[in-house]
Amino acid sequence: MSGLLGPAEIRDLAARLGVAPTKKLGQNFVHDPNTVRKIVSTAGLAPDDVALEVGPGLGSLTLALLPVAAHVHVVEIDPVLAGALPETAARHAGADAARLTVHHADALRVTAADLGDPAPTALVANLPYNVAVPVVLHLLAELPGLRHGLVMVQKEVADRLVAGPGSKVYGIPSVKLAWYARARAAGRVPPNVFWPVPNVDSGLVGFTRREPPRADVTRERVFAVVDAAFAQRRKTLRAALAGWAGGADRAAAALTAAGVDPGARGEALTVEQFAAIAASAPAAAGAGQ
Repeated sequence: MSGLLGPAEIRDLAARLGVAPTKKLGQNFVHDPNTVRKIVSTAGLAPDDVALEVGPGLGSLTLALLPVAAHVHVVEIDPVLAGALPETAARHAGADAARLTVHHADALRVTAADLGDPAPTALVANLPYNVAVPVVLHLLAELPGLRHGLVMVQKEVADRLVAGPGSKVYGIPSVKLAWYARARAAGRVPPNVFWPVPNVDSGLVGFTRREPPRADVTRERVFAVVDAAFAQRRKTLRAALAGWAGGADRAAAALTAAGVDPGARGEALTVEQFAAIAASAPAAAGAGQ
């Protein structure tokens, strides 16, 4: 793996493009080659994997992905950065640059049709801090072919994504990611590998796609239960789900039918239990998302 961008190359490229990282877009550019090597190695890509990268920025991680993936799709919302990536790849990646497809798009709105073929099988990205969770959940919903992935996010967000029931940081992101995949903590990344240097550590989160916990209830219906349960996380589920179920008694009945104590709180439940509640409730409960 050669031709990676170090601190000097990152700053020179940014200056040439007239680019400065912006908080609005949650941009922190990785300038340490060892970090991107670690990300790619930890991602465990197979030779036939088609990688999807979100927020490639100046291309640090992109250049590390090109030699090891069958193809690399990148989604970049910044038009200047998106426009510069093909030239950066051609300059630093040689023949491997032919494997790159750049999409100037918003990752929160991108669809499978937008990305086209070959369809992505692995998400590998240094995600913008401000949209990390919505991006991961949107892509897992939109791209059923995503089999696995490794994302770098703010350490606090990483902790939430991999938390299990009973943890203080277990919540909506934890449960919704668990619907799609098994997640694991995959390492910590210090602030000094970024430009500009953030005031927090970052964390790596790996995930492997799995079948949904139940086939007899929709994702939207389960997520409505999750949202309601954690909207008032200090309340018992009987109280927290009253609005969703159409009354506290109906909520208690659905909980009991699902084998869940109505006096429990959402932070104690697995995704399987949330799915059981959604399947046990009357059809009219939880209309919408």
